[in-house]
Amino acid sequence: MSIDEIVALALIEDIGDGDHTSLATIPEDRTGRARLLVKEPGIIAGIDIARKVFQKVDSSTRFHAIFKDGDIINPGDIVFTVEGKSISLLSAERLSLNFMQRMSGIATSTNRIVQLLEGLPCRLLDTRKTTPLLREIEKYSVRIGGGHNHRFGLFDMIMIKDNHVDFAGGIVKAIKAVQEYLAKNDKDLRIEIEVRNFEELQEVMNNGGVHRIMLDNFNPENLKNAVDIIGGRYETEASGGITFETIRAFAETGVDYISVGALTHHIKSLDLSLKGSSIN
Repeated sequence: MSIDEIVALALIEDIGDGDHTSLATIPEDRTGRARLLVKEPGIIAGIDIARKVFQKVDSSTRFHAIFKDGDIINPGDIVFTVEGKSISLLSAERLSLNFMQRMSGIATSTNRIVQLLEGLPCRLLDTRKTTPLLREIEKYSVRIGGGHNHRFGLFDMIMIKDNHVDFAGGIVKAIKAVQEYLAKNDKDLRIEIEVRNFEELQEVMNNGGVHRIMLDNFNPENLKNAVDIIGGRYETEASGGITFETIRAFAETGVDYISVGALTHHIKSLDLSLKGSSIN
């Protein structure tokens, strides 16, 4: 789903057949201005989406961005200003804030973790643990925070997880079935496989046929041993049991990627506020 479609559907959800409170209390010809005020330090994200919201509600609204996505913000900063019909500004206020507060929260949280990996080649990845229908903007927010996107959905990469292995009858059968499927359907997709222990890792090493190995719930010591065994033959990814306090130790093992689902499903929205005033 495109960002324009997300904005359009979100406005339908919020406004319905009209912002009746604003329509009832504000004269139609009343104009005003508003500014987005920062109340908490972080990384700003979602400015262009806020612009889309205001201008979708009323194309005559004038939007002036002072910051850009990815900028560091501090309490008291003004991110953007808007000017236009007061009813239009009020109708767009909550939705623009909802987008920007969540997106900025994701970008800020991601950036804090990225800073913990400074100086190491390991890259921070998100997952598919996103809000339904909002994946596009949540994964965008991860990138704004300095992280990287894993696969977007089930369609753009093969990821053989533990349940796939178990249902397929083992690692070798799962890999072989994937290769046959890709050949039969003329698809060129990268293949990642999850392993849960050294026995499964050795099976993958003996068989091959993948691009990346996900080492699930390995502690840092075992992860380093696994990365050494793989020896650069395949990309490596660590996942599971990794916290803000321990991620540096995992990254120091030499693993290529660390995936963290909490980037998009366990975040705190950034505190932003839209302050308005009447012009006439």
